[in-house]
Amino acid sequence: MKKVGIVLINYADYARKFLIPCRDSLRCQNYPKELLNIYVVDNASSQSSLDFLGESFPEAKILPRVDGNYCAASNLGFQQAIADGCEHLIALNMDTEVQEDWLSELVLALEKNPQAGIAQSLIYLAPKNEVEKITPRINTAGNIINFLFFGFTSFYGKTLKESKLKLDSFPEIIYPSGCSFIIRKEVFEIAGPYNEDYYMYHDDLSLGLKARLFGWKIILAPLSAVFHKYEFIRNKRNLYYLERNRHLAYRAFYSQFERFLLFPVFFIMDLGLLGFSVLGGWGDVKLKLYLELFSDQFVAMVVRERQEFQRIAKVSRKKVYCSFSGTVKFAEIDNFVLRYLVNPVTDLYWRLIKKII
Repeated sequence: MKKVGIVLINYADYARKFLIPCRDSLRCQNYPKELLNIYVVDNASSQSSLDFLGESFPEAKILPRVDGNYCAASNLGFQQAIADGCEHLIALNMDTEVQEDWLSELVLALEKNPQAGIAQSLIYLAPKNEVEKITPRINTAGNIINFLFFGFTSFYGKTLKESKLKLDSFPEIIYPSGCSFIIRKEVFEIAGPYNEDYYMYHDDLSLGLKARLFGWKIILAPLSAVFHKYEFIRNKRNLYYLERNRHLAYRAFYSQFERFLLFPVFFIMDLGLLGFSVLGGWGDVKLKLYLELFSDQFVAMVVRERQEFQRIAKVSRKKVYCSFSGTVKFAEIDNFVLRYLVNPVTDLYWRLIKKII
């Protein structure tokens, strides 16, 4: 069996809210304890947070950081795990509880699928009532990339029966949710580290794309169950990074000719998002972002990410294109306009553009 390193990331008072149930579920894992290292990156470290983590989770190695960069925190945890001899690296959100065979099933997924470089757990929403304890609903069974570089979850809110997922198979997915996945050390060393320019959001999308461009498969481990206390916090900071990083990944991945072909639908979608942002009270964030997109700093970030995509690409980009979705299905947004007007148009446009590019 392989030595594994599990990386949890704390931010501010996050651990005080979520660490104890997560810790207790990790202590119950049926994986050999001598092959398990746990790292908690304290990503806005203070003496108070360090004291709490040390007292609450003494068996974990605490790694302090101060600037709050989530991608940099993930890199620190994974690189420390590699330095300590871990062959598999695991990202796990702290606001989770895992079943006792969560870890062993993740490792088994890679052992049974040598062409897979990354495997994601089947992530359920934390039950809110007695019915959901018996029949939990899915948070994500693997994430999806829209061709305009929106990232979203699959099977959100569905039960296992409704999803028709088979627990005895390992279906290929587009990219893993950063909530819970395992990656081979050698894959992280090739496709990683995380691009710290992203800061937060789209980092898992970028890592997954690079792994697939190199030729690794990404799969779902359906028997590795996680219960996620999911709550998307719509503050301006989060919305800023979501939109900024979508533009970053989009501009870095596509060539100038491809962006030219996609410009009409990209422009219309962005115009709609501008209107949505104004109505939602974050129009100032969107306008600020437009100014930043033409700055030397942002252009430099695009160039760095584009060079990484080009450096790692070993397989046909056409194979990657074909996995992109023409529609958007956000868990947080599902309205008549998106479902019956926007999605049919964008899906048709993408079908046509794929034939050209």
